[in-house]
Amino acid sequence: MPPEADILTPPASVVARIERWESVLDAVIPARSPGSNLLVATWNLRAFSDLTKAWRTQEGATPKRNFADVHAIAAVVRRFDVVAVQEVRGNLRALRYLLKVLGEDWAFILTDVTEGKAGNDERLAFLFDTRRIKPSGLACELVVPIEQEAGVGAAALDRQFARTPYAVSFLSAGQTFTLVTLHVDYGKKAAERVPELKAIAQWLAGWAEQEFGWDHNLTALGDYNIDRVGDPLFEAFTSTGLTPAPQLEGLARTIFDKPGAEHFYDQIAWFTKGQKRRPVLNLEAVAGGQVDFVDALQGDRTLTDLSWHISDHFPMWVEFAIPTG
Repeated sequence: MPPEADILTPPASVVARIERWESVLDAVIPARSPGSNLLVATWNLRAFSDLTKAWRTQEGATPKRNFADVHAIAAVVRRFDVVAVQEVRGNLRALRYLLKVLGEDWAFILTDVTEGKAGNDERLAFLFDTRRIKPSGLACELVVPIEQEAGVGAAALDRQFARTPYAVSFLSAGQTFTLVTLHVDYGKKAAERVPELKAIAQWLAGWAEQEFGWDHNLTALGDYNIDRVGDPLFEAFTSTGLTPAPQLEGLARTIFDKPGAEHFYDQIAWFTKGQKRRPVLNLEAVAGGQVDFVDALQGDRTLTDLSWHISDHFPMWVEFAIPTG
């Protein structure tokens, strides 16, 4: 039996492919500048679970994702300071190998598996570069009290979230910020997503008001499975004042989106000025975008095959300027 491949020693063909991919990334993602900017991303990595421990996946083999794919994913992740990752599964093999490629400066925080059919064996995770950002103390899964007095009544949500939202606070360059990530259950039809979206909007508004005195930055990000701007899902998400990053407006969220019919699944959003007792970002959002990997990484694969090797969702990101003085 041939020796097992070492993910840290890629063959020349993979090195060349990743170098080409890095040059593409250079053109679309700003450089990280110490003390002056913060790069935050969200990425639904399709079924990020098991891994084929080889540089190529044989025809018909599963899982399709292999060592070369992990290097391509790592090339994206390391461009950011922190990445919220959805669809990490109970099997953590792909995540462990991704951390090996990222190196010892990278760390992660993640939830336990959400049980039940709707939970889909999923975890929520944050990957972050410890040279640029550190946890500042808070890490919690959000359990919603189904009580009118708590701001989330049974009319809005009559059960807990299918996948428990996850909040973690971080510190970077003297700025404290809390990221709340969620993967809304897609369900059988769009109307089934409205209660979860409305409940998270209500819960975040209430929590933001409690955190107001701490002057923390609060950002919601993740896969909210919103179909279109202005539809009932979008209205539920923005019902308490959450404002989606304008830098992401009109951008496709998935590799299957058609021009003019883009979805609005993945979001980065925050509360803005003029909203009573809700913390406004001290950080100015100066840029944002998506990382479209189709042209660079598809090769001769179908889009469906590409979705299992890399993902069906694009990474979405925002660059924040850190105030000086």
